[in-house]
Amino acid sequence: MSRPTPLRDVHESLGAMLTDFAGWLMPLRYGSESAEHNAVRQAAGLFDLSHMGEIFLTGPQAGEALDYALVGHLSALAPGRARYTMIVNERGGVLDDLIVYRLGDEEFMVVANASNYEKVGNELKERSKAYDVVVEDRSDQYALIAVQGPRAQEILATLTDADLDGLKYYAGLPGVVDGRQALIARTGYTGEDGFELFVANQDAVPLWHALMAAGEPHGLKPAGLSARDTLRLEAGMPLYGNELGVGLTPFDAGLGKVVKFDKPGDFVGRSALEAVKDDTPRRRLVGLVARGRRVPRHGYPVTKDGAVVGEVTSGAPSQTLGKPIAMAYVDAGVESGLAVDIRGSQEPMDLVELPFYRRNK
Repeated sequence: MSRPTPLRDVHESLGAMLTDFAGWLMPLRYGSESAEHNAVRQAAGLFDLSHMGEIFLTGPQAGEALDYALVGHLSALAPGRARYTMIVNERGGVLDDLIVYRLGDEEFMVVANASNYEKVGNELKERSKAYDVVVEDRSDQYALIAVQGPRAQEILATLTDADLDGLKYYAGLPGVVDGRQALIARTGYTGEDGFELFVANQDAVPLWHALMAAGEPHGLKPAGLSARDTLRLEAGMPLYGNELGVGLTPFDAGLGKVVKFDKPGDFVGRSALEAVKDDTPRRRLVGLVARGRRVPRHGYPVTKDGAVVGEVTSGAPSQTLGKPIAMAYVDAGVESGLAVDIRGSQEPMDLVELPFYRRNK
């Protein structure tokens, strides 16, 4: 049985198509997926992300514990800032990709993907045993609402006195939004400017309604998982289970920069990652743009002269480019002459560097 978020009744009242995602009942779309996608690119979209996990580490050695547990140098993070990082196993395989917020000198919040947060929480507890730190999974206590798009700040500013102008990308600050306490973070998964609001469960519904009312004059639309997926695909952002997984290292995914070998002390997976950091991965993650109208999908073979040279990890029609696009792992050294086998038809593709879309700042 899928678990509802605190906003389930709101989604149903809006006529959303609900679907199971990682054990949660989530809105797939409210109406037109393309309209939701375009609203985020041109104005703003409102997302329910309450399926994400929030794990807190508190104590004098919280930073050191995270340095050991994760690949990043989290003890160097300034209070109020956030960092994209990963947790890997001893072989360097990615268990999840994460955003870590430093809330204070001795307090951090780790945001994990819905399908992985219980596993991440258990790993953090196990890896922190030697440190003076308390690890708590508080996912059940929080709802997460995101407002994303070029008009996101304009909309949010009508509901808060927080210093949004001074809030940098990958930073967060406590504030009051529509009279409710929130952690306001300038983060997102769409390729646009925007904010993620962590609030108590009981505040989710009134805050959603307040944001919708404030955003209506600016073109704000509720947006579901389908739009979120096409937006992150255009932005070249990886999805765990597609571009990332336990069989891949950060270096395989072209994200080796998140691994900080120069931080003090050991960390889980260090030896395995040091052994491969200078190697050329067998395959690399690339972008593909279709020359025709057929859409490459997850799992479809990538071919060159009829031979399989890779596999599509994510694919969809791009509303912004007006063409089907995909991310795929292809053999190193392959640069041209690519096609995707779509039900027996070799559909030609152009290889491009990621991302497909980059916003004007």
